[in-house]
Amino acid sequence: MKKLILIIVLLILALVGWYISTGYFSSGERAGTISKLSERGYIFKTNEGVLNEGGYSGETGTLTPRYWEFSAKEDSVVAKLKTALSTGERITLVYHEKFVKFPWNGDTKYFIIDVLFLPKKIEPVAPAEVIPAPVTTPRDTAATI
Repeated sequence: MKKLILIIVLLILALVGWYISTGYFSSGERAGTISKLSERGYIFKTNEGVLNEGGYSGETGTLTPRYWEFSAKEDSVVAKLKTALSTGERITLVYHEKFVKFPWNGDTKYFIIDVLFLPKKIEPVAPAEVIPAPVTTPRDTAATI
């Protein structure tokens, strides 16, 4: 009977540990431009980045940058982040916030699950004004003589 209780307790602890390490309690989106992206770690390589959200200070009336640090694990997400970094485009990051930060997962509790590129404005191009070429007519040789 004691072995059965011990097995049940260990199973419950294992399930709780698995949920804490893989689950999340918050999700959301943040928009801005990527200012840094790097692969870090001695043993466990993780991709860490910084999002510049920009910002406006209501107290001073000046623009003050706000930086937000995140981690990314999936290769497809890292490829999108590299594209956004190289082009300087404004993007939206979709993320999950984990319960606990583990060293093998990354340096932050925020893990990017998708990168959304904002639609580019397509401005209509006005047609160029066409200036007609001057029309040359043959001179009346009899009138000039």
